[in-house]
Amino acid sequence: MNTLLHRISVDPAVCFGKPCIKGTRIWVSLILDLLAGGMSASQIMDEYPVLSDEDIRAAIAYGAEMSRERFVIIPT
Repeated sequence: MNTLLHRISVDPAVCFGKPCIKGTRIWVSLILDLLAGGMSASQIMDEYPVLSDEDIRAAIAYGAEMSRERFVIIPT
């Protein structure tokens, strides 16, 4: 899972410091909301062609880490 977290970026100068997929302005929370709303990973990738399956799994992994009530350290 640590490898997946390398795909997440938290930069105060990008999207108000919200966790995004690295190299995009696509919020992790948007991906999680879309999944929770019933969209499949392939449907999300159709809507956002810049995303890969690994990006979707990285968003899920980040959400899982956050649900453990810990601070998530993003590898640099």
